[in-house]
Amino acid sequence: MKWSTVFSLFLVFLFTGNVLAQGNPGAVYVASNSAAGNSVMRFVRNADGTLAPGGSFSTGGLGTGSGLGNQGGLILSRDDRWLFVVNAGSDDISAFAVTRDGLRLTDRKPSGGQRPLSLTESRSILYVVNVGGAVGGSDNISGFYVTRRGKLFGIPNSTQPLNQASTGPAQIGFNSDSNALLVTEKATNQLAVFRLDRFGRARPGEFVNSNGATPFGFALGKRDQVFVSDAAGGAPGASALSAYEFEGGKLNTIGQPVPSTQTAACWVVVTADGRLAFTTNTGSNTLSEFALDFDGAPTLVNATAAFTSTPGPIDMALSQGDRYLYVLEGGVAVEGLELAPDGSLTHVTGVAVPRGSNGLAVR
Repeated sequence: MKWSTVFSLFLVFLFTGNVLAQGNPGAVYVASNSAAGNSVMRFVRNADGTLAPGGSFSTGGLGTGSGLGNQGGLILSRDDRWLFVVNAGSDDISAFAVTRDGLRLTDRKPSGGQRPLSLTESRSILYVVNVGGAVGGSDNISGFYVTRRGKLFGIPNSTQPLNQASTGPAQIGFNSDSNALLVTEKATNQLAVFRLDRFGRARPGEFVNSNGATPFGFALGKRDQVFVSDAAGGAPGASALSAYEFEGGKLNTIGQPVPSTQTAACWVVVTADGRLAFTTNTGSNTLSEFALDFDGAPTLVNATAAFTSTPGPIDMALSQGDRYLYVLEGGVAVEGLELAPDGSLTHVTGVAVPRGSNGLAVR
């Protein structure tokens, strides 16, 4: 089937049917990543930030049962209508409609590579980065159209390789304008940028040196700014936060990496107003807080803004309005912290999840 035909079919599906998520209670989602059968666990988010069990929903695919070294393995669409999750053990992706009572599986498709790791969505286009190099294949990215019925259609000629066969990718994400993709490559200390054409097809990658060592997770700020955690190979006290800016589809550095004095900074979130960034420091069992100025330059505010209740903080996400910050810890628990106007964090809740759980999304 020609790519133009696929694109036309996508437009037909896009403007037919509708799934509304408005009015749904707040929720936190985590993937079990079980090798026996992956599922998405839903926790109802109460007004005070506490969590209550809200059901488990099979993805139809398989996890790996162990850590993936990623950020973005489970995401919500920008309008919160859809949830997407990687099935790293079966090389596919599952899509769910977000409903008032939970989730409804709408599709499951091969990821376009081996060992899908991280997802990003914007304007009904979904991209995945596959870490095939870790299982004898090669790393790549691949794109999909998302219809209004939650179906996934592969974008022809959208699959592109990373810098080399095995780069240790950690995350893929759109830029603010949704016309380019960014991938962090831990093993090469490089950042891959893929520009998109008007049909959403990725062009061959452009590769730039990372400002810091072992670029891992990242989050978007204001004015096309991007903030990347530098894990420094897990060296004690050597982690940092680097800032970049997209300009004309190219990625430029903003100053020098800002040390956090913590170990294995891996995941990043930025508040909606673009003024604060937090990193999880997996090796230190801490969260670090940074202030971000108008031009995107970070300043370390508190190296140990919080000590996590469970060792090994990994994924994290902010609730709408930035009142609560939720952290997946050690792949066995989710902790909720209240974010005060002064930037301080206070524990409010904690729930257990199956060992090996991966990915975290909040609405």
